[in-house]
Amino acid sequence: MADLASVARVPLATLPTPLHLAPRLSERVGVEIWFKRDDLTGLGLGGNKVRGLEFLLADALAQGCDHLVTAGGPQSNWAMLAALAARTRGLDSTLVSFGDPPAGGAVGNHALAELAGARLYFTGDEDRSSADRGVDEVCRRLRDDGLKPYGVHRGGATGLGALGYVQATAELDAQLTAASVHPRQLWLATGSCGTQAGLVAGRAWLPAAYDVVGVTVSRPVAECRDRVARIASDACGLLGVVADDLQVQVVDGFLGPAKGVRSPDGDAAAELVARSEGVFLDPVFAAKAMAGLLAAAAEDMLEGPVVFLVSGGAPTLFTV
Repeated sequence: MADLASVARVPLATLPTPLHLAPRLSERVGVEIWFKRDDLTGLGLGGNKVRGLEFLLADALAQGCDHLVTAGGPQSNWAMLAALAARTRGLDSTLVSFGDPPAGGAVGNHALAELAGARLYFTGDEDRSSADRGVDEVCRRLRDDGLKPYGVHRGGATGLGALGYVQATAELDAQLTAASVHPRQLWLATGSCGTQAGLVAGRAWLPAAYDVVGVTVSRPVAECRDRVARIASDACGLLGVVADDLQVQVVDGFLGPAKGVRSPDGDAAAELVARSEGVFLDPVFAAKAMAGLLAAAAEDMLEGPVVFLVSGGAPTLFTV
């Protein structure tokens, strides 16, 4: 088995992020809930994507790349943080978004990406996958211009990027041991699937005794399961871990009106967490995942202790 410390990594995050009990929420819900605060990773306004960027940016630098190209919607936390991370090491960046430029101008993550010096390119096609195809096209153009781009599709959801949450699993394990906490489950929002894949791979790598439960906020459940399993298997391969029996759990029913759009259940969950614990959950990822956790508790399907990953996304609090 490979040592994770032997894989190249650029330090970007302020680690370890805190793990703390949510006592008032736990009392309200009737289940012991702990928060893993990856909204406090330190780069920009924080967020879970910083962990994967440490490995992906290291790979870009090792290849001698001078330009980072990646994809996401105008309010993508991933894309903005990728642009910011690139600037910390002197790389330029281009962010590819599906659709057309917002009629009202740049706000939220879009505005922050521009502030970081990113070039924004819109495909003119509302199909979200057009952004990934746009990454490939922009990379071709940059190579034709004599540059050396490093292309990453939406969310940085690759085996290498998932190593960020393999490392987070080891970090969390040390914190749980110190606190004498033995969780039954770890809950999180699942979008591009890279974070859950890293946690699933990390569970196999340690191994960890708790189940990893994703709440889909983007894709159909079957697609999520397939993507998580594939990316986790790739991450395990990089570490020499046997990945024959990866357990992938994804909960459906909390997407709301659409991806990237707040939901009534998510808003109610975010309000409860803010008023009980003083923690803000972004409306389109963590809030919907918390809605799923609360529903499971209400149906007596949740046995604690439970860890909930607070994944960040602060800029979207003001834009959706």
